[in-house]
Order: sequence, then structure tokens, then C-alpha cells
Amino acid sequence: MDIALWDAAARFLELPVGRLLGRVHKSVPLYGSGGFTNQTIRELETQLDTWVREQGIPRVKMKIAERDGSAIDRDLTRIRAARSLIGDDVELYVDANDGYSPGQARRVVRHLEQYDVRWFEEPVTSDNLVGLARLRQATTVDIAAGEYGYDLVYFARMVGAGAVDCLQVDVTRCGGYTEWARAAAVAAAAGLEVSAHCAPNLSTHVAVATPNFRHIEWFADHDRIEKIFFDGVLDPTGGTVSPDLSAAEHGMLLKRQDVAQYLVSP
Repeated sequence: MDIALWDAAARFLELPVGRLLGRVHKSVPLYGSGGFTNQTIRELETQLDTWVREQGIPRVKMKIAERDGSAIDRDLTRIRAARSLIGDDVELYVDANDGYSPGQARRVVRHLEQYDVRWFEEPVTSDNLVGLARLRQATTVDIAAGEYGYDLVYFARMVGAGAVDCLQVDVTRCGGYTEWARAAAVAAAAGLEVSAHCAPNLSTHVAVATPNFRHIEWFADHDRIEKIFFDGVLDPTGGTVSPDLSAAEHGMLLKRQDVAQYLVSP
């Protein structure tokens, strides 16, 4: 509802949403996100190659911690394969989706440092703020979490506990653009940056209006769906995006004929 109201205000004023929110960045960085644990090594390499070689994206993220962390050797094999393919100049991130115990996460993070992994997302459950903080103190890899935040208190507790190096915020969960700005202010007060979780074409507009912004998760599934459903979606090629200043609102139009095939009768 909050996002829709900002969109309506931008339509009334004939402005891009990013400018209405108070744009401070010309463009913002992004990272390619996917690398699911059910992918074979070949499938993982193909996806990474598309991002890095074809689209020129200098940051990529893959999933680890399949079956609640019980396949750590497989995780490390996939990380080695990823680093070998992308080379040393591309930033490599991993996302455990709360899959490890604190002990497992501590063992894994030593290997992540070896392969110059820069970002360890949700190594343990995001409710374990003490566990996140202790792991953060034990490694040079950035610890990230926050995508499940639905209110400002959640973000304040996470930041106050010293649990993360970068606070993730999902604009479709946190309460829209208005609450995003408040969460970003909480992070800024602690000297932290924020990163956008998913919803890339919505996130871009609030990202360019956030001074302490790091990057957008350009999630493979969301990117695919948004291209199917909308005209005017942004192109992640090159690793940065910027809202179209010539287009009002979000700059996207629903492809009604293309979407019709997915309608479900009541």
C-alpha cells in the first residue's frame, strides 16, 4: 500500500518515484543472485558465466547450506568451482539462508576467507543475534541479515546487537518506501550501509534515494518474472542501474496480454 501511494503521488506530479523520494545517487551497484543448491556444478557455472562474462556484473551470489548445513563439503566444492570460474576480480557472495548452526558457520567462514568470499548472508538463523555478532567478530567476511524485517524494532534490535556489517532490507516486507527510509536511518546512525533484498525494479527507486546504500540483490527469479510481466524494466548489464528520469512513476507498464495466460479463475 505504501509503495502504491508513492507511485500515485509520482503519477500526479509526473515525476519518477526515485526523484520524488529524494534522489542522491545517479546510479547504484547490484549483484547477480541465484546459484541455488539444487543446481549442478555445470548449471551453477553457466549462470555465473552469464552474469560475469555476458552481462559484465562484477558481483555474484550463490546459495550454500543445503539440508541444514549437513553437506558442508559439497558447499565448499561449489564455492571453489565458482571462484575458479569467475576469477579473482569478481566479488563472490554466499547465502546460507539460516542453514548452519553457529559451530558449522564458524568452521565454514574460515574457508570463505581462503576463497576471498566478501559476504556471508544469514549464516545462522536471523533470530540468533548473539550468534551473528560472535561470528562477525571472528571473521573479516561481511556478515549480512535483515531481509525478514517487518518493523523498525526488528532492525533496531539487529543493529543494536552488532549482528551485521550490512543491514538487508526488503522493500516489499518492511512497510514500503516510508519504513525503508527509517530502517536506513537506523543503520546510518550505527555507521552501517543497507542492501536491498530482491524486488530489483522497485528497490532501485528507493536505493538511489538512500545515502548509505551498498547494492541491490538482482535476484534471478524476480528478474525473469519482471521481464515477462512488465515493459520498462531495468537492465543490470554492467553491474549498475539507474531509474529512467524520462518516465513518471516506476516507469513500468504491465503486459496485460502476456499476463492473461497466468490468470486463475475463482
